[in-house]
Parts: sequence; C-alpha cells; structure tokens
Amino acid sequence: MLSGMVKKSGVNTSELGDAVRRRREQKGMSLRDVAEETEVSASTLSRIENGTGKPDADNIARLAAWLDMPIERVMHPGSRSAADPKPVVYYPHESTPEIVEAHLRADRHLTPETAKALSELFRVAYTQFSQTSTKKRG
Repeated sequence: MLSGMVKKSGVNTSELGDAVRRRREQKGMSLRDVAEETEVSASTLSRIENGTGKPDADNIARLAAWLDMPIERVMHPGSRSAADPKPVVYYPHESTPEIVEAHLRADRHLTPETAKALSELFRVAYTQFSQTSTKKRG
C-alpha cells in the first residue's frame, strides 16, 4: 500500500556525479577546492561523485551553476515512459565531447556501458585531433 506513495528521487545522481568528477579532474582540483568554490561540503561532493549521495535542491543548483550545466540535465522527468526517447539538454557553449556524450546517453539503442565507452573514445579522439588541428593552424 505504501509503496505507491514513495516517490523516486528526481535527481540523476550518476549524471551529476560523473559531471562533477570530470570537471574537477579537468581543472586539476581536489574535492576541497570544489567545496570552497561551490559551498558544497567535500564529503557531500564525494558521495555525489560515487553515486551514493542524495543532494538537496540548493546543492544541485550550486553544482549545476559551477558546471555551467542546465539543471534539467540531472533531473528525471516524471511523466516520460520508458519507450520515449530521453531528451538531450545542453547549452550551446558546452564543449563538443559533452554534447556528444549527452546524445550517446540518450540513445535507447545503447546500453549505459556502451554509451560511456563510446563517449570516452570520442573524448580521447576529439582531444587528440582538436589539439593537432590547433597546432597546425598556429
């Protein structure tokens, strides 16, 4: 009886955690560094990165702002059926690898593991070739 009353968390903590870890590593920052910039505790950041944390609305907003990411990216829509394609939400200034990753994750024909692997392959190739093309131009 009560199971129908229990609401699933509306936050995709895996998405948020992956984004925080990726940005933190790109910037060469520690959890404490990010905690100082975002006003989200290092222990909460660690739990979010590991997928075990349940951030509150304030922390979601702080992290989305620090990531320069729309909050919609980490929210579960309530009325979508499993057959509906997952919407891809991004800002035009996001880097190409982040946009491609969002599209791969939204592809219902790919398992999450396959989407992640393809995303990493694309990220590595993009980084290598975009730096090469920049060097050739300069």
